[in-house]
Amino acid sequence: MAIIVQKFGGSSVANAERIQRVARRAAEAAAGGNQVAVVVSAMGDTTDDLIDLASQLNPTPPSREMDMLLSTGEQQSIALLAMALHAMGKKAISLTGAQAGYQTDGVYSRAKILKIDSQRVLDELNKGNIVIVAGFQGVGENGEITTLGRGGSDTSAVALAIALNADLCEIYTDVDGVYTADPRIIKTAWKIPEISYDEMLEMAVLGALVLQPRSVELAKQHNIPLHVRSSFNHSQGTIVKEVAPMQKDLEKELIVCGVAHDLHVLKTTIFGIPDRPGVSALIFGLLAAEGVNVDMIIQSGTREDKQDISFTCGRDEKDKVAKIAAQVVKELDAQSYLLEDNIAKISVVGAGMMTHPGVAAIMFKTLADIDCNILMIATSEIKISCIIDETKINEAAIALHKAFHLDR
Repeated sequence: MAIIVQKFGGSSVANAERIQRVARRAAEAAAGGNQVAVVVSAMGDTTDDLIDLASQLNPTPPSREMDMLLSTGEQQSIALLAMALHAMGKKAISLTGAQAGYQTDGVYSRAKILKIDSQRVLDELNKGNIVIVAGFQGVGENGEITTLGRGGSDTSAVALAIALNADLCEIYTDVDGVYTADPRIIKTAWKIPEISYDEMLEMAVLGALVLQPRSVELAKQHNIPLHVRSSFNHSQGTIVKEVAPMQKDLEKELIVCGVAHDLHVLKTTIFGIPDRPGVSALIFGLLAAEGVNVDMIIQSGTREDKQDISFTCGRDEKDKVAKIAAQVVKELDAQSYLLEDNIAKISVVGAGMMTHPGVAAIMFKTLADIDCNILMIATSEIKISCIIDETKINEAAIALHKAFHLDR
């Protein structure tokens, strides 16, 4: 008897009709002789609606109370899905993150799962129940409810699959799988049958919103294959696994497997910083203390014992970064700082880049041909990212998709 973990995102449980569809999908898996655990997100835009409601009452609500509030979204979903299964004559039980044994650190709004005591879930599976678990949440060592951050239900599902030693982890969403680019922008984008953990991780970090990066990291660490597929049909999706060999007829073409973009980027530049040891440690130590996740960093050459430092992070960190930048300017007697949120990140990803020179040259020439100026550049073995003006992002994505022979 196989253990299957299924995860359904907010769009998959947005209303009663869709919840019934999810119930049928879970029931089908159970009817095949499997033990089924289902992890669900909050319905539709529930999380956003709760955030908006909180902001009307308090522009800066306490983090603890926000986690208390946002965790209720998933609790609605699990109860309703369990009710739908009972109406179909199926045995089911809903469990909150705490009841399912999710133990996290004590960091509100972006907690990390430390371990899962899966005994309660296993007991319920052995009773013949389809177990419905609230994603996105857990409980800290101090007994407080915590949430895992945007997309946290993906991580909840993968972590549960690991804890249960599951045979399969299926991630159901509103798209058919992982595409070579955002199909809403690039009509010639196509679904990738298989992709490696490393490629998927880069694409997730760089703006492809199909999977939360942390979930891919966990899957890679424990070698849990993921099947990303649509909750609205039974089509084969995209398999994420350790090694995804290219199809032979595409091997020469697929140096790059995808183009990703991110519009939620903030660029910060601090001008006229004293050129002495410890300055960078101070700046990025302050950012780390506030939980700001920094992406790209550029340090300019020294001029008259002064230098400029630029870095990028998420646009939602703007208030924190502005406060820290002002503090740095004052403490270091720097010249000034500038925040820019009219930018975007465009990236190409592919394991083939490791053995094929010239990818950067193609990318830079392609951007130059559409008169797109590059503000910052970052590279790894399997990705190249550029910061550009956000008004150019769609044109850049289309041009790069074509330049790397991804159009189908």
